[in-house]
Amino acid sequence: MNESPSRVPRPKSWEALQRALRSIPGGVNSPARAFGAVGGHPIFIASAHAKYLTDLDGNQYLDFIGSWGPMILGHAHPVVLEAIASAAARGTSYGAPTEAESELAELVIELVPSVEKVRFVNSGTEATMSAIRLARGATGRERIIKFVGNYHGHVDSLLVSAGSSAATLGVPNSPGVTVGTSRDTLVLPYNDIDAVREAFAASGDQIAAIIVEPVAGNMGLVPPKPGFLECLREKTIQCGAVLIFDEVMTGFRLAPGGAQELYGIQPDLTTLGKIVGGGLPLAAFGGRADLMDHILPAGKVFQAGTLSGNPLATAAGSATLKLLKQAPPYDYLESISCQLEKGFRSAAEEAGIAVQVQRIGSMLTVFFASQQIVDWVTASQSDCQAFAHFFWGMMDQGVYLPCSQFEAMFVSRAMEPQDIDQTISASRRAFAKLRTMRS
Repeated sequence: MNESPSRVPRPKSWEALQRALRSIPGGVNSPARAFGAVGGHPIFIASAHAKYLTDLDGNQYLDFIGSWGPMILGHAHPVVLEAIASAAARGTSYGAPTEAESELAELVIELVPSVEKVRFVNSGTEATMSAIRLARGATGRERIIKFVGNYHGHVDSLLVSAGSSAATLGVPNSPGVTVGTSRDTLVLPYNDIDAVREAFAASGDQIAAIIVEPVAGNMGLVPPKPGFLECLREKTIQCGAVLIFDEVMTGFRLAPGGAQELYGIQPDLTTLGKIVGGGLPLAAFGGRADLMDHILPAGKVFQAGTLSGNPLATAAGSATLKLLKQAPPYDYLESISCQLEKGFRSAAEEAGIAVQVQRIGSMLTVFFASQQIVDWVTASQSDCQAFAHFFWGMMDQGVYLPCSQFEAMFVSRAMEPQDIDQTISASRRAFAKLRTMRS
């Protein structure tokens, strides 16, 4: 077996990885699962229920990933499972309209303040790709603004990195993405109001849209500075550009209507994923009716998908949103997430370890850094090696955290205060071990 930073042997996961490597690039179907940022090898999961994951070796973990966000109610919720089973019994895909699609659309429109019409797709990447195409088609403009450290799926035009200046035309940061594809993407620092104003002053009449994570979750949890989202809304209105909130993570997570409800700012278009599908592959983009009516067949902007709005995913999504509507978990999630935030901070302070615990609602990140994280520059200065040791210290105590310093944790409704206490106690031991390693 390979050398691992973990003290817990997991031979079946190791064997499963060797099998996967023979047929799947890197042995995983998404690089976020590869454990490359923390060392060791990925753990293969056998099952999940409520707040727990169980791996192939029978180890059980409190799950603070929740399938990277969708499982706000916990795994295998009986109401959601029943909805999926009932839908499956009637057939898994028709390639034709169903009333279930309208039911889920009506729920989304009811809950998300800015959405008047919605189109379902299969992934967050499809949602952002389609929203950008729609913004360009509706405005007749080509340039898009995105922000460093914001991830919007593996869309070619958004896989770009920023230069050292405040506003840099995008340069591809993945092989296979051409300069031509990304040349119309303008990359700005997140939370930099001055950079936004300068970009619009220079080329406001060429900008089709801004796409932003209103609360960043893909460089770790980074909240917007006061005035940042307001500036985006003001400038896009002034210049006739489309404001797109990427709420694939935050939608239905931070509030019933997502970050836009929490901050009181309505974008023109919103992309949704994760929770909207109740744990099945489903995503959406929606917004103002006059914009959405540019989509074929109502308008001329092309978007299509054989499995879009498929019966199983719409059933899971509707069941999940109904539960969130009927018994909102947000006050409870705020309470136990606040308990976790304070516990992490206290445990790190006791051990003399410098961390920044950043949280909005039931999303949080423990940054191993001495200064507040406000953008990618400050996030990238975190001590990733310290995080890796902390990660394995928690995993070996049965607490499953994101396998990267630059991902957010998610708390689920299935968790109880005693689970949070258990996690805080585990963190005290992990921080203490890290202190010992440093001394």
